[in-house]
Amino acid sequence: TSGSTGRPKGVTVTHAGLSALAATQADRLGAGPGSRVLQFASPGFDASWWELSMALLTGATLVVEEPEPGSATTDWGSRLGPVVAAAGVTHATLPPALVAALDPADLPPVLVVAGEACPSETVQRYAPGRTMVNAYGPTETSVCATMSAPLSAGPATPPIGTPVTAAEAHVLDAWLRPVPVGVPGELYVAGSGLARGYADRPGLTSAAFVADPFGGGGRLYRTGDVVRRRADGALEYVARGDDQLKVRGFRVEPREIENVLARHASVAQVVVDAR
Repeated sequence: TSGSTGRPKGVTVTHAGLSALAATQADRLGAGPGSRVLQFASPGFDASWWELSMALLTGATLVVEEPEPGSATTDWGSRLGPVVAAAGVTHATLPPALVAALDPADLPPVLVVAGEACPSETVQRYAPGRTMVNAYGPTETSVCATMSAPLSAGPATPPIGTPVTAAEAHVLDAWLRPVPVGVPGELYVAGSGLARGYADRPGLTSAAFVADPFGGGGRLYRTGDVVRRRADGALEYVARGDDQLKVRGFRVEPREIENVLARHASVAQVVVDAR
């Protein structure tokens, strides 16, 4: 993952976490033999493990598109529809910003949106005629922490759903006390799907993974995301609790950009802000 120090943080995810991830994908998304999963994410992005586990750990087929000659990446805006049709893709996971630029006819029967907040307008346009779910989770929770039920068109904000296999979700205040239903609080994730921590970064690990105040000797991961729990039990994303940004599904740390710019000899002071 990215980091405010300018040095990416390696996350130690366990085999148990990836196994639980695949179990969730099979149970909630119907992935299995006969499914064909699109490899959309870059191998350097944790979402690529989401796609790999959905295919290789459930007996499905992974569809990998070759970049166009002379290019290191695929122009998905123009290529996704033809690839889905030609390869018979059944499952794809895409950031909502990309989905909004595509023709609904170009998307597969099972569509997972993830990586950034999903507007209700996107659900209204793309949910009809397919299974569309909203997934949420940082790398530190073995890629996915919660997932919605199949979404239906409507004006309400799409929820990020309920905890996946091997995950627990707690909405807490600044003193690690549960907040009432409907009240915003920070999302903490527990369960056997948690990563062990950051590789060779014990200080960061102890700051992000805290002791579970509810007993049992477990840990909680502080996501930094503000959510609220709805009356039906599903979680709804509200905002970031810090200045971290999401751009096309990628974490962007303004402090990290500041650190890089500040190294230039001509820069005395720098502030990066989102507009």
